[in-house]
Amino acid sequence: MTDQQLDCALDLMRRLPPQQIEKNLSDLIDLVPKLCEDLLSSVDQPLKVAKDKENGRDYLLCDYNRDGDSYRSPWSNKYDPPLDDGALPSDRLRKLEIEANTAFDQYREMYFETGVSSVYLWDLDHGFAGVILIKKAGDGSKKIKGCWDSIHVVEVQEKSGGRQAHYKLTSTAMLWLQTNRDASGMMNLGGSLTRQADMDCPVSEASPHIANIGRMVEDMENKIRSTLNEIYFGKTKDVVNDLRSPQGVGSKQAQIMLANELRDTLKGRSGAGKS
Repeated sequence: MTDQQLDCALDLMRRLPPQQIEKNLSDLIDLVPKLCEDLLSSVDQPLKVAKDKENGRDYLLCDYNRDGDSYRSPWSNKYDPPLDDGALPSDRLRKLEIEANTAFDQYREMYFETGVSSVYLWDLDHGFAGVILIKKAGDGSKKIKGCWDSIHVVEVQEKSGGRQAHYKLTSTAMLWLQTNRDASGMMNLGGSLTRQADMDCPVSEASPHIANIGRMVEDMENKIRSTLNEIYFGKTKDVVNDLRSPQGVGSKQAQIMLANELRDTLKGRSGAGKS
């Protein structure tokens, strides 16, 4: 029964507005407390922003940089609130993490112009894993509000002495938009998508881990954006066009009258020909 309840709860969360995920998740946990851990580990929530007290830069919070009630900053590599025994990446991986944060900060600026990005890496037995986080929130100008949250979890298995690697990427994008205009009123549009991809790539100075992961994330985000545009925006446009005719009532009535006159004229000619 618990598995069926979890499936139903996850299916329900996929259909509810992304901007209300935290409230809906809390309500579901209140209804079925025994599903708390499964829901919290399975449902991606909108990313929150914190500020590094040491250098004043923003960074994103998630389960991957959390240890207890503290979160690690990718800029200073320190936990807030301070934590003496918090998990930290190895020196080699920390160097790669700094380079990845710089690279994806430039990627965010190119694609989103504003917003916040963060990259966190951690060691595995035969490689490493990481998460790339990107958040872009609308400023509410032109009576439009919205937010884009993307979470890319990548697992890297190094082979052939580090000259070859297998990359497995799981990406989730959450998007919501809200418009409020005098002519059309308030409209909410939102949804989320999760996609997976994997590939094998050579690792060298010309093609380092960051470049390989960057290409995968870029391709995946382009595919997700295209799918969201086709499913949500395209479908909404079709529904609106079906509900609202661009022609006025008078023009439509004139067309009906013209069609009736043509039908009567053709009937008259047909009757005259038979006689």
